Amino acid sequence: MASEDVKTSESAVNTIVNLAEEAKLAREGVNAPSHAVLSICKSLVAGGVAGGVSRTAVAPLERLKILLQVQNPHNIKYNGTIQGLKYIWGTEGFRGLFKGNGTNCARIVPNSAVKFFSYEQASQGILWLYQQQTGKEDAELTPVLRLGAGACAGIIAMSATYPMDMVRGRITVQTDKSPYQYRGMFHALSTVLREEGPRALYKGWLPSVIGVIPYVGLNFAVYESLKDWLIKSKPFGLIEDSELSVTTRLACGAAAGTIGQTVAYPLDVIRRRMQMVGWNNAASVVAGDGKVKAPLEYTGMIDAFRQTVRHEGFGALYKGLVPNSVKVVPSIALAFVTYEVVKDILGVEIRISD
Repeated sequence: MASEDVKTSESAVNTIVNLAEEAKLAREGVNAPSHAVLSICKSLVAGGVAGGVSRTAVAPLERLKILLQVQNPHNIKYNGTIQGLKYIWGTEGFRGLFKGNGTNCARIVPNSAVKFFSYEQASQGILWLYQQQTGKEDAELTPVLRLGAGACAGIIAMSATYPMDMVRGRITVQTDKSPYQYRGMFHALSTVLREEGPRALYKGWLPSVIGVIPYVGLNFAVYESLKDWLIKSKPFGLIEDSELSVTTRLACGAAAGTIGQTVAYPLDVIRRRMQMVGWNNAASVVAGDGKVKAPLEYTGMIDAFRQTVRHEGFGALYKGLVPNSVKVVPSIALAFVTYEVVKDILGVEIRISD
């Protein structure tokens, strides 16, 4: 796995270098359409790199969160963040901490690329409509408008990559003792498609879309609005010019991620549980005696909420919140900062704050 990560990193660096060289040529005399296409490609690459870096950095916590979300209440294996990580290390070793990360990156790289690019396009379109409506050419995006642009970006990115997210959840949950093993993302996709049908690839899509509206929307709205406020008000003498330091931007991203994930977390739990429906060999639904104590069968999102609260209490909607909170702070912060830094390296003229 380490070698695969190194190869992926080298490939990403080479892509960035090539795009930077092409950008230099573009500034020296390439026509406008070619320059526009190059700018779009660079923006997508920046978003993809941001997603890959941020998710790999917190992969062990991401896996533990999912295991906590879907574990059987009759066979508790993971009782908390530290105990859960130690249990994974003891039973599966170092590789167990990163199980499913390759599939996760295969999903999050295009998801992040589409999300950041969609936000830029949506925010530009919404700003133009707002300026036309108010008659003020110098009008700026409000926090509510940024929330709307972020929600649009989240829905587009989630829908485009949802099947990969679905199988990533199953690969993350399985262990070496699972009766049936998915060998990888494509094997999982083909197996689910063959055994459960095309609709199975979109199990849990509705709570995902509903959850992504406040989650991604708040991420972008809080991050951009907080940055804008810091630049304009210059509180506590933190800002000396119009540029924020990397540390300050990391803090803005951490605040944005914490608020967004807290609001949307129950929907993420329901999404994961719905994704496990139909997977009879999932390790999470098999109790210690080998018998299925609580089969995962939901008729829909509302039923999943109702059954979860009735059988396990309201607190079950926040299972895995602690490792997720620890994960979200560096993950979202790294994603935003990496995106802006890579765009600076590539020489992209437009940044999300603009």
